[in-house]
Amino acid sequence: METIVADVAIVGAGGAGLRAAIALAEADPKLRIALISKVYPMRSHTCAAEGGAAGVIKPGDSLDMHFDDTVSGGDWLSDQDCVEYFVKEAPGELLQLEHWGCPWNREADGSVAVRSFGGMKKQRTWFAADKSGFHILHTLFQTSLRFPSIVRFDEYYVLDLLLDEGRCRGLTAMEMRSGLIRQFNAGAVIVAGGGAGRMFPFTTNGAIKTGDGMALAYRAGVPLKDMEFVQYHPTGLPNTGSLLTEACRGEGGVLLNRNGRRYLQDYGMGPETEPGKPQLKTMELGPRDRLSQAYWHELQKGNTVSTRWGECVLLDMRHLGERKINERLPLVRELAISYLGVDIVTDPVPVRPVVHYMMGGIATDTRAATPLPGLFAAGECACVSLNGANRLGSNSLVELLVFGKRAAGSAIEYIRDLPAAGTAALTARAQESQARIRELFSRTDGIESMSGLRREMTDTMEKNVGIYRDQAGLQQAVDTLGQLRRRYRKVMLSDRSNVFNTDLFQVLELGCMLDCAEALTVGALARRESRGAHQRLDWAKRDDDHYLRHSMVHYRGSGAPRVDYQDVVITRSPPGLRDYSGGHQ
Repeated sequence: METIVADVAIVGAGGAGLRAAIALAEADPKLRIALISKVYPMRSHTCAAEGGAAGVIKPGDSLDMHFDDTVSGGDWLSDQDCVEYFVKEAPGELLQLEHWGCPWNREADGSVAVRSFGGMKKQRTWFAADKSGFHILHTLFQTSLRFPSIVRFDEYYVLDLLLDEGRCRGLTAMEMRSGLIRQFNAGAVIVAGGGAGRMFPFTTNGAIKTGDGMALAYRAGVPLKDMEFVQYHPTGLPNTGSLLTEACRGEGGVLLNRNGRRYLQDYGMGPETEPGKPQLKTMELGPRDRLSQAYWHELQKGNTVSTRWGECVLLDMRHLGERKINERLPLVRELAISYLGVDIVTDPVPVRPVVHYMMGGIATDTRAATPLPGLFAAGECACVSLNGANRLGSNSLVELLVFGKRAAGSAIEYIRDLPAAGTAALTARAQESQARIRELFSRTDGIESMSGLRREMTDTMEKNVGIYRDQAGLQQAVDTLGQLRRRYRKVMLSDRSNVFNTDLFQVLELGCMLDCAEALTVGALARRESRGAHQRLDWAKRDDDHYLRHSMVHYRGSGAPRVDYQDVVITRSPPGLRDYSGGHQ
């Protein structure tokens, strides 16, 4: 097995991974940086983000206002020291992107344009039409090419972390085109592998978002934090799950039920206003959890629109006019025409909530450090406790930048005086990783199929772990997922080749999703309250006395996960009422 030596190895080459790599290379050109990704960097899921990135830049806005919006938006489960650091660093990161060439939209006077976004009481979302994630990722990727110390390993699937004497000292990864496993010895590892939304059947997430990075850390002994908080985006296309960005509502789009009525005022999001008025009330610019829950209630009342794709509500943008739509929302128009045959210039488009984002993930502190020395994490795979129980739209793209850079800085500090690793011990662990794959190839008595288990998993999550949950459904999900994890040990490969064996990688991804799904459902079953995106029909109220805490789910091999809790950090904003009946400016 070939051994590759690096100072820092990064798992994932999306927004967080690229930002970490650039920060490392800028800090010390002599650092050896291994950037490992299962897809080519420009195919990372960051490119799918559409609406924009939040940072205080305009008069009348302030860091305190961004802090308050984020903390209340997270239903007070956000660690407030983390939020303070984030809002302070966000504007500088967005300006840095501009200096690197990100084409932000401009106002007539040449200043950066900002738009409204849900849960933000001020306009502070920077945007590049409705392709913000693509332009951010492109900017980071082209910037990374300036640094010869960043060595890319594209289309490598990371198998296991390598531990020695209680420290993370590297990883093993398989090159997809050859099937060869390589050992990466590194002083520090940064995991930036993205979310795990593919454990659900109806999601905005691309096929690559299977929780690989989360599972790597989880199996290595790092707890997964707040996994029960899964964000539904209120405006997904009903046939594909493709996202229609929150910018649709930020630019003035409205949601209508079957009666042609704006219904959100019935759910604590402000009075009804006429489309096109300059002062937008909260309404459609409420937070994503509240809008998705409002859809569920409209569905129960029979107020949704029946379509050939199922029940929906209507997103109406006709009043914006063709010129504004083509300037600000060109991709949205293209998606609606291509996938539904609806032109948003002339007709409302049917939408429904769709799984979009994981608030939970690998437990880290504000330095992006995990409890495992030498292991750091950033991006959606990590839970630094910025987003709490509900992420505000346009915070996540900046989170990639702020904490990708932060992870790099922490890794540099960590490796500065790091003792040498025992190479024999690392090699032995790498060989164990290789043996695990060989055992999978050698199975001849397997009775389970990857596709069958995956379908049972997604059906279970859709049925029992959706927008609203209850004890019976969650217990059923916990039991079923435990059985599926046991049955997973009898999966047999149908393809035994070495070159681009997609069957193998889908089996490995399924194992990661099953681990993440079990952690999620166990955490949800234990949290007997409703907070943010976690809503229980049998425990309908928020319970700060018992659950103003982060859930920490610990991996226990073949046994059921263990759940304990960690207190939320509160610096200056005591828990209060989330009030979205006011207006946006």
